[in-house]
Amino acid sequence: MESNSTLNPNSIVNILTLRYDPSLPTQLSKKTWKDFQSLDIVPDIDYIENLLQENILKKLNSVNTKKLCIALSGGVDSTLVLSLIRKYNPDIEIDAISIRFANSVDETTSASKIAETFEANHHIISLENYLSELPKAISLIKLPFWDLHWYYVAKKAKSLSNILASGDGGDEIFSGYTFRYKKFLSITNSDSTPLDKVKAYLSCHERDRVPDQKFLFGERATFSWDSVYKSLLPYFDNPLSRLEQVFVADYNGKLMYNFNPINSRIVKHFNIEVLAPLLNENIISYGLQILTKFKYDTTNNVGKLPLRKLLEKNNANSLISKEKLGFNVNTINLWKSHGHKLCKEFLENPRIVQEGWINNDWIQKYIDKPDLDVKYVNKFLGLLAFEIWYRLFITKEISSDDKLD
Repeated sequence: MESNSTLNPNSIVNILTLRYDPSLPTQLSKKTWKDFQSLDIVPDIDYIENLLQENILKKLNSVNTKKLCIALSGGVDSTLVLSLIRKYNPDIEIDAISIRFANSVDETTSASKIAETFEANHHIISLENYLSELPKAISLIKLPFWDLHWYYVAKKAKSLSNILASGDGGDEIFSGYTFRYKKFLSITNSDSTPLDKVKAYLSCHERDRVPDQKFLFGERATFSWDSVYKSLLPYFDNPLSRLEQVFVADYNGKLMYNFNPINSRIVKHFNIEVLAPLLNENIISYGLQILTKFKYDTTNNVGKLPLRKLLEKNNANSLISKEKLGFNVNTINLWKSHGHKLCKEFLENPRIVQEGWINNDWIQKYIDKPDLDVKYVNKFLGLLAFEIWYRLFITKEISSDDKLD
C-alpha cells in the first residue's frame, strides 16, 4: 500500500493471506540465506550480554531519561530486557506495562512477579473489548491490520515516559517459534522440494489463512497461490538446513513487514523513543549465525537457548516458563463476545464487496456458522480491519474516534 488511499491488489492479498505486506517500508535490513549460514562455534553468552548492554546504555544516554517503560508479557524476551535494564541502571525508574485480555489466558500474574523482582512499577491494561479502538489504531498505522495490541501499550506508555523498551525480535533471531518448528520438521524431510517446503511452511501458519482462501477474494484482488508460493520460494531454495530456511522466512516475513512497520508507525504517532536491544544490527547478525542446535532443543522443543542461559546467568530463569508467551488474545472468545456482532454490522453491506475486492458469497457462507474455526474467525477479523480501513481512507464515512462498542 503506497499511501492512505491507494489500493494495491498484491498488498490486500498478502495482508489477508500472510498477515504482512512485503511492499511496506521497514527499518530492518533484509537478510538473504547467506546471512543465516552458521558459524560452528559455541555461542558466547557474555558477548551477547555485552552487545545488549552496549545498546541499552547507548540508547538511554541519548535520550537522557531517568524513567522508562517496558512492554512486559512475562516471556523470555521482555523479562531478559527488563533484567538487563535494571542490572545496568540500578537507579532508573521503570514502569512495566502488561495487557489482560478478557476471556483469554491471563499472563499478568507472572508478569507482576517479574516486575516486582526487578523493582518496576506494574501497570495492567484490562481490555474487555480488544476491538474497541480499532478505527483509531488503523488510522495511525494507515494499514488494514486488526491485531494491534501495541497501540494500547504505546498509548499507556506515553502517559508515563518518553521511551518504551521491548523484547521484539527474540523469536525470529533466537528461534522462539517452537510450535511451528516441530510441525514443519514432522511434515518435511531431506527429499522435500523447495515448493514442498513452502507449502509445509504455510501449513504451519494455519491460523493465518483458510482452506478456501482463493474464494475469499473478488475480481479486483488478483489472488493466486502460485504468486504466494513464488514470493516464499527463495527462502527454501538454498543450501541451508530445513530449519534454517524457516528462520530465513520468519525473519523476512512478519518481523520485517508486520511487527516492525506497524510498531514503528504507532510509536511515531505517540512521539515515543523505542529501545529494542534484540533488534540491534550486531545482535541480529550474531544471532542469525548461531548453529540451530545451540538455539533450539529439538528433543524438548525449547527455543531461545542463548537468551535462557543469559537469564540463568542473571538469576532470572526461574521467573519464566518453557512455553512461548506474548500478548495474545483468545480470538474465539473475542469472536463470541464482540467480533461476530461487529462483523455482522460492518460486513452487512461492505464497501470492500461493493468495490469488488471481497466475495460476498464467502462472507455469507461463514459469518453465522456456529462454532466457527479459529482460522475463519481470524479471517473475519482481517476483513473487519479492511472494511474499517476502507471507510476511513477511501469513502471517509467513519471517524478515527469512533468506538466499536
